[in-house]
Amino acid sequence: MKKSFADKLVCPVDKSELKLQVFATNTDQEIIEGLFTCPTCKRYYPVIYGLPIMSPDEYRQFHLEQPMLEKWGHQISNGTPTPKFLLEDK
Repeated sequence: MKKSFADKLVCPVDKSELKLQVFATNTDQEIIEGLFTCPTCKRYYPVIYGLPIMSPDEYRQFHLEQPMLEKWGHQISNGTPTPKFLLEDK
């Protein structure tokens, strides 16, 4: 995902501007792994294989996102999925 594209994304829930942490890029400086967070509603949206995962809460698959979050030192609130997919630092 190109940085210019990432800059245009907003939180799908409340339309707030997202913060982006980039964990891995390719040789063209495209984002391969990262994490969007919404400072307003506290939801997170991972970037996996260059694709932002911004599905509604009820369609999110915690078990698929957890390994990437753990790899970069994050966890879901209290270690279990929550309806709002809140993020905490380890």
